[in-house]
Amino acid sequence: MRMRLTLLTAVLLCVTLAVGAVALTTVLSRSRVAALDQIARNRAVTIAALTTDDRLPEALPVAEPGEIAQLLDASGLVITSSPNASRTLPVLVPGDLAALRSRAGDEVLVATAATTYDDEARVAVRAATYRGAPVTVVATVPLAEVRGLLGALSVSLVVVVPLLTALLAWVIWRVLGRALLPVEQMRRAAAQVARSGGPGSLPVSDADDELGALARTLNEMLDRLEGAAARQRTFAADAAHELRSPLAAVRASIDVARAHPAAYSTAELAADLEGEVLRMQVLVDDLLLLARVGSAPVVRTAIDLGRLAHDAVGSARPVDRIDIEVVGSGIALGEAAAVGRVVRNLVDNALRHASSRVVVTLADGSVAVEDDGSGVPERDRERVFERFVRLDEARERDAGGSGLGLAIAREVAREQGGDVTLAESGLGGLRAALRLPVSAASDFARGVASET
Repeated sequence: MRMRLTLLTAVLLCVTLAVGAVALTTVLSRSRVAALDQIARNRAVTIAALTTDDRLPEALPVAEPGEIAQLLDASGLVITSSPNASRTLPVLVPGDLAALRSRAGDEVLVATAATTYDDEARVAVRAATYRGAPVTVVATVPLAEVRGLLGALSVSLVVVVPLLTALLAWVIWRVLGRALLPVEQMRRAAAQVARSGGPGSLPVSDADDELGALARTLNEMLDRLEGAAARQRTFAADAAHELRSPLAAVRASIDVARAHPAAYSTAELAADLEGEVLRMQVLVDDLLLLARVGSAPVVRTAIDLGRLAHDAVGSARPVDRIDIEVVGSGIALGEAAAVGRVVRNLVDNALRHASSRVVVTLADGSVAVEDDGSGVPERDRERVFERFVRLDEARERDAGGSGLGLAIAREVAREQGGDVTLAESGLGGLRAALRLPVSAASDFARGVASET
């Protein structure tokens, strides 16, 4: 990119300088020739006036270098001349003089022609009368000086334009190199991260510009990818650890049944394996659910939280001596299936820990599940959202918990634009609160939900 930008800019500069040089040469040429034309015209007019008034000096006046003035009779012979021209050699041959005089008429004609004194000159011709006889005034200014000046200018421009182009290209190359240095540094750092396959970051320039913003954004992306990779590694290790125990129990039961077929009936083997297989099924289902979180865009609609809460309570595994109560109503924005799974997880968690009572309180954008169990110490309320964390492992194993319920609830809730938090319950146990976004058209959504 640096080479392409340098070449493109250098070509554009070269074309611009060349066009400028041509324009400058043309303007100078035309302006100088116009000035010479004015000099020759004025000289011819002045001498014609002197001729008509019969006030001719002995030598015709001239001022410019190389300027010649002559007064020629009808046959083209010299009557008088400027000091720098011969009195016997006319400036124009008779044929050229006759052609120019016929074109001039009674006016001053200025044209480019070859004279006997110059290869190329601007010639002014004016008809006049001298002592009653027709005469012709001729004034010439050579173009050699102008052509030489323009030639020297053209040669200098031919040399200057390439030099300027090369100089500017070098400057652009250096400037682009400095400007693109952060990009090259980021590329090298990214290549190092790709080779190592581990954590890393891209260098961020001190300047608050687009490249600095790009580097910060890419670093945030790398941090998120590294965090996701670390969570994936931890998740895989925890999943392997959790699956090892039921698999070991299943294998032990099979080994015992194989070693003692007479003492271990098929019914006993099936009864022993059922619990571990169900535990593995729940664990695998939870793992699949966590793997799908964030894999598809979320389409939020207005949902009836009361219906979801009653469905969750109805589908929960009944527990003896525990009453479940649903209080209030509310609406929120989200996907009904995902939010329903969060509410079910919170209700199931409350039932596993409650002593005698669970209360589900609803409001717009809020579902609070409270129990009268032992609760969770404040220092552990964030840790229980980590995967496979159990504060009372024996009871959760007996209840079929996988240690993923609260983790699933929080991740799904955050995917829906909300969150799950834990606090102390007024019943004496734990209060798990689900917060969700609420539509601006809440009244309309509530009306639709109540009608359905």
